[in-house]
Amino acid sequence: MKCCKFISVALMSLLITLASVEAAGECGRMPIGQAAASLSPCLAATKNPRGKVPPVCCAKVGALIRTNPRCLCAVMLSPLAKKAGINPGVAIAIPKRCNIRNRPSGKRCGRYIVP
Repeated sequence: MKCCKFISVALMSLLITLASVEAAGECGRMPIGQAAASLSPCLAATKNPRGKVPPVCCAKVGALIRTNPRCLCAVMLSPLAKKAGINPGVAIAIPKRCNIRNRPSGKRCGRYIVP
């Protein structure tokens, strides 16, 4: 009897975990707005392809690439980014402009390919 209760509790826990993972978006449990706000130091660099990228922006982008590279793409192509006037073609090149070695180069990000 105790074995059945343990198995049912374990199964319920597994189902709850799977449901929460499935419900997570491109940025995991972090809302995309929060992920976008964390990249606010990059705002000027997303509008000018020749502009200098601030070191704090490079640090934030590097951290996001290490933890969840799909989130970076989702943020740069989000309606929120569009409202902020971000040029996705310029924004997608920030990891390269920051000289981030392990960036997802050659990967598709919407209609863009990460350089």
